[in-house]
Amino acid sequence: MWSCAYWSRSASSSSPPRPGISAAPQHRNTDSPPPPDSFEQGIDLFNQGRFFECHEAWEEIWKRSDGEVKLFYQGLIQAAVAILHAQRGNLQGARSLYQKASARLDSIPHEHMGLAVGELRVELSRFIEIASRANSSPLPAPPQLRRIPKSRA
Repeated sequence: MWSCAYWSRSASSSSPPRPGISAAPQHRNTDSPPPPDSFEQGIDLFNQGRFFECHEAWEEIWKRSDGEVKLFYQGLIQAAVAILHAQRGNLQGARSLYQKASARLDSIPHEHMGLAVGELRVELSRFIEIASRANSSPLPAPPQLRRIPKSRA
């Protein structure tokens, strides 16, 4: 999906990071298996606004997935990267990654793997639309991933 070189280029682009946005961490060893709770950890990181870190948590799962599950993780990762680009002022990159994320997430059910994916699609669209018009105005709060409570049958 995205190599560390992608992030290095993004982090060092001509647009300075917006306040409170940290640079991408350095490359890490990808030979080890992902922690068993990487999906949940990625959700928490996404909701904390730590979009690069959630990408890292989900990337290991994405690499080991296939089919529709792989596309789902890829869509989540691309959504996170789209938000990060918008926060860093790279609106062209934000729109591009948003379109890629949408292409993957649009076919996912409204509720999937314990997440309100339909809500994410709506909120992400709204966020990118506002970011595209924002110029130098502050961005709204980024979308959140809402967990769907498990039914007790």
